[in-house]
Amino acid sequence: MSTCPCGSGSAYSECCQPVISGAQSATTAEQLMRARYSAYVNVEMDFVFETTHPDHRQGYDHAGTKEWAENSEWLGLEIIETSKGAPDDATGEVEFIARFREKDAPRQHHENAHFKKDDGRWYFTDGAMVKPKPVLVNKIGRNDPCTCGSGLKYKKCCGK
Repeated sequence: MSTCPCGSGSAYSECCQPVISGAQSATTAEQLMRARYSAYVNVEMDFVFETTHPDHRQGYDHAGTKEWAENSEWLGLEIIETSKGAPDDATGEVEFIARFREKDAPRQHHENAHFKKDDGRWYFTDGAMVKPKPVLVNKIGRNDPCTCGSGLKYKKCCGK
């Protein structure tokens, strides 16, 4: 039994493979997202193209996408959040992180992917990269209470 690359824990033959082969349709936006990731892992570029909404295929580079998929070592998919995209919805969003190694460098693709259902079939429309959240640094003033919890002013404690 080969575990599905999408991270579901299920067997590939029972998870994404039936969707990629066309034996069944994705019932949710997340299921399509997982199948698309597995298609990249298994270099099934026809599936990636066919599950891109026809209105959003302009500029798709089939050969370049295939080369990238072949030359990447796929390390895993993490679904962060899903909004809508259930069987009865017409649209959905899936925030995900796809981890891979490219030219010996670890990389991650963090995206909020948008999906649309047409004639009962889910399609990927577009995505927006998720920018890293800024690191907040609290500046401690000399007369502020010390962060170590001593009850002293910072300047008299850890700020010496």
